[in-house]
Amino acid sequence: MFMLRIGPIPVSPLQGKRKSAVTKISPIFCRSTQALSGWMGSLAAQLFSGLQRCSITFALAGPPKDMQSCWKALNRGIAAVKEDAVEMLASYGLAYSLMKFFTGPMSDFKNVGLVFVNSKRDRSKAVLCMVTAGMIALIFHVLIAYTELGYYIINKLHHVDDSVGNKTRRAFLYLAVFPLLDAMAWTHAGILLKHKHSLLVGCASVSDVIAQIVFVAILLHSHLECLEPMLIPILSLYMGALVRFTIVGLGYYRNIHDNIPESSGPEVGGDATIKKMLSFWWPLALILAMQRISRPIVNLFVSRDLKGSSAATEAVAVLTASYPVGHMPYGWLTELRTVYPAFDKNNPSNTLNNINTTISKSHIKKFTFVCVALSITLCFLVFWTPHISERILVDIIGVDHAFAELCVPPLLIFSFFPIPVTIRAHLTGWLMTLKKTFVLAPSSVLRIIVLITSLIVLPYMGVHGASLGVGSLLAGFLGESIMVAVAACYVYRKQKKKKDTEVEEVEEGEEDLAPMNDVRPRRRMDDIVEEDE
Repeated sequence: MFMLRIGPIPVSPLQGKRKSAVTKISPIFCRSTQALSGWMGSLAAQLFSGLQRCSITFALAGPPKDMQSCWKALNRGIAAVKEDAVEMLASYGLAYSLMKFFTGPMSDFKNVGLVFVNSKRDRSKAVLCMVTAGMIALIFHVLIAYTELGYYIINKLHHVDDSVGNKTRRAFLYLAVFPLLDAMAWTHAGILLKHKHSLLVGCASVSDVIAQIVFVAILLHSHLECLEPMLIPILSLYMGALVRFTIVGLGYYRNIHDNIPESSGPEVGGDATIKKMLSFWWPLALILAMQRISRPIVNLFVSRDLKGSSAATEAVAVLTASYPVGHMPYGWLTELRTVYPAFDKNNPSNTLNNINTTISKSHIKKFTFVCVALSITLCFLVFWTPHISERILVDIIGVDHAFAELCVPPLLIFSFFPIPVTIRAHLTGWLMTLKKTFVLAPSSVLRIIVLITSLIVLPYMGVHGASLGVGSLLAGFLGESIMVAVAACYVYRKQKKKKDTEVEEVEEGEEDLAPMNDVRPRRRMDDIVEEDE
C-alpha cells in the first residue's frame, strides 16, 4: 500500500464590434455580445477539459464494460498490460501532478501577454522569459529523473514503492519538454486574447483535446502498448500541445504580428521591461501553485483521517470522481478575470486597440452577474435535482450506482463554489488591469492556512471522507476570495485618496492664480482712465 495523490489527471486545457449603418440594435445588447464573443473561447476550452481528462485516464486504466465502442477500443489496448495498469495510472498521475506543480504556473504568463504585450519588442521579451523558464524546468526534470533528489521527492516523500517510483521518474523525464511548449502556447494565447481573438484560443484548446483523443486511439493500435505503454498518453499530450501551439502561433502571425508596432509608445507607458513582467506574473504564479498543491493536501488529510483503511481509499476515489463533475458548472468562471484587461476602457492599450469599444465597468459587472447566475443555476439544477448527478457519474465517468450515491454529498457542496470563484476572478481581473497583482500574494497563503485548518477542525465536528475534502476546499476558496476583496478595497481606497489629493492640489493651484487674474484687469482699467484724462 502506498500513499500518493490520486485524482483526475489534469492535462493542458482544452472581433471587435462593428457598427451597422442600417440596422439599429440595442447598445447594451451590442456590448454584451462583444464581451461574450471575446470570452466564449475560454469557456469552450473549460467545458472540454473534463472530456480531455477522461481520455487519458481511460487510456491508462481501461474504461468500464458498459461504455461505448470507442472506450472499449481503449480497454482492448490496455488489456495487454492490465497487470500494471494501476501502477501506470498512478505513475503517470504522480509525474504529471509534479510537473504541473513545478511548471504549471507558467501558464499564467498568458496574463502577461494579455496586459503587457503592446509591440513586437514586448512580445520578444515575453518569449525570452518563457524560454528561460522552460529550460530551467527541463533541468529540474532531468535532475529529478536521474539524481537522488528525484528518489527523495517521489519515493520517500510520497511513500511509493520502487516500481512506481521508477516509472514515475521515467514519465517525468518524458515530460521534460512539455512545460516549454505549453508556456509558449499560453504566451501567444494571451496576446490573442488582448486583441479579442479568444474564439481562436478556444478553438485551439478544443483542437488540443480532440488531437489527444485521436492520438490515444491511434497509438493504442501501435507497438507502444507492449513496448512502453506510458508513452501513449505522454505522446498524445505532446501532440495536443503541438496542435494548440501551432494554431495560436499561426493566429498571432496572421492577425496581429504585422499590426503592432516595433516598440510601444509613451501613451501606453513605453516598452515593458522584463522586471515589470516578472513582478506582475509572480503573484499569479504563486496563486496557481497554491491551487495545484491544494488537491494533494486534501487527499493526504482525508486518507490520514480515515487511518489509511479501505474507507480512506474509497473516500479518495470519491473525490477523484466528484471533482471533474463538480468543477464543470463553475470552472469556466475563472476566465472572467480576462474580461477586465481585455475590455476596460480605462486600460490605455485597450483604448488604442479598440477605438469603437464602449464597454464600461457597469457592463462588465452586469456580464459577470449573468455568468455567476447561470453557473449557480446549473449547479443546483444538476446537483440538487434527484438522480441527475448519479446518471452523469454512471454514464460518463463509468462508476457503479452505489459508488455514484457516495459522490452526491460532495457534489452538493460544489454548488456553493461559483460565488467565491466569481468574486476572486472579477476582482483579480480589475487588479490585473491596474497592474497591482502584488496585493494578491497573501490570498494564496491564506487559502492554504484556511484549508489545512478546516481539514484539522472539521473531523472533530463529525465531517469525514470526501465531504471533508470538498468542504475544506470550499473554506479555502472563501478565505482566498475574502482576502482578494480586502486587497481590492485597499487598492481602491489608495487610488481614491490619491485622486482626492490631486484634486486638492489642482484647486490650490487655481486659488493661487486667482488673485493674479483679478489684478490684471484692474491695472488695465486704470490705464484706460489715465488715457482719458
